[in-house]
Amino acid sequence: MSEEQDLAQQKKEAAAKAKAAALARRKSKESVTEGREGNMNVAKQKAAAAAKAKAVALARRQSKESVTGEPEGNMDVAKQKAAAAAKAKAVALARRQSKESVTGKPEGNMDVAKQKAAAAAKAKAAALARKQSKESGIEESEGNMDVAKQKAAAAAKAKAAALARKQSKESGIEESERSMDVAKQKAAAAAKAKAAALAKRKELVGKEEDPEKAKAKAIAAAKAKAAAAAKTRARVEESTEVHTPDEPSPNQSILDQIVQAIERNLGQGALTDYYINNLSKDVPTLVAKPDTYFQIAKILRYDEQLNFHYLSELHGTDFETHMEIYVHLYSFNTNHSAALKVKLDRDSPVVPSLVPLWSGANWPECEAYDLLGILFQGHPDLKRILLGEDWIGYPLRKDYQPYDVEV
Repeated sequence: MSEEQDLAQQKKEAAAKAKAAALARRKSKESVTEGREGNMNVAKQKAAAAAKAKAVALARRQSKESVTGEPEGNMDVAKQKAAAAAKAKAVALARRQSKESVTGKPEGNMDVAKQKAAAAAKAKAAALARKQSKESGIEESEGNMDVAKQKAAAAAKAKAAALARKQSKESGIEESERSMDVAKQKAAAAAKAKAAALAKRKELVGKEEDPEKAKAKAIAAAKAKAAAAAKTRARVEESTEVHTPDEPSPNQSILDQIVQAIERNLGQGALTDYYINNLSKDVPTLVAKPDTYFQIAKILRYDEQLNFHYLSELHGTDFETHMEIYVHLYSFNTNHSAALKVKLDRDSPVVPSLVPLWSGANWPECEAYDLLGILFQGHPDLKRILLGEDWIGYPLRKDYQPYDVEV
């Protein structure tokens, strides 16, 4: 039994030595290859350590079996397992070597090639990075140059705009000065023309034997001029007074009621016109004849349905073609207004006084007499209230000329 144990022990030792030699060769190969990855080396070391541990454990087990004298069957099984493991390792190593022989490049050379490729890639990446940095520096410098160009262009535009504004102001000043010069020239020419006309007038007046004739001629010329202008104004006044609105006035019924009352008492020919004055708050307006003026006013005053017992306004107007009296009336019972007008001959404006109907017409009629020369028949005390009795002329007439022209 001792010889067999020695033989078995020798076999085990030989197998262990073979394993150790194979492991040493493997480690030498791994040490020769410089480009081996760290994870593979760690895995191989772990595998070698595991193999050593297994070999040590198997040796201990076999030594224990030899001491206890176990049968040979168990030892053969162990030998078979160890032989099978050795065969499996040898097959794996043969496959690996066959793969390396097929590729024609050992793992070491492949690792070196990988390292060279990695180094070349790093070199290329570094060169590319340097190139990009240079390009980015150039772009930045170009960008800075573009910004500088933009700033310079903006500054040039601002200067050009300021210069244009300055030139426009100067041109405006020059134009205003030119216009002022033209205005001055026109004013000087007008002054010369006036001076020449005045000189001619003085010369003519000096040649005239009677200065009163010159005044009369001037007054006649002024009257003719005023009459011509009066015709135009009268047409405009009549066109503005007679206005037909798009919609009926809310005071149309009041106007109809007044007209019916007048026609019922005086007939249809008492009024020359009647309308709604849209320019004066839609006031019903009546235009009477000089001979029906007082009778129409009396109806407006004493008619029970109308009852316009308050005279709020009376004034006269010179239209150059005729004189006109305007009377505004109001009824506190009905809260309605009405207007009465009458047109008079400008050369002899005479109309009945309304003082017997409304005492408030006293002073307004005196004012119309004082400033326009309208005579109100039946007035209790018709007199001039603003100007003296010795005043010559009526200041509100369009052809009024002061008695003393030089004053």
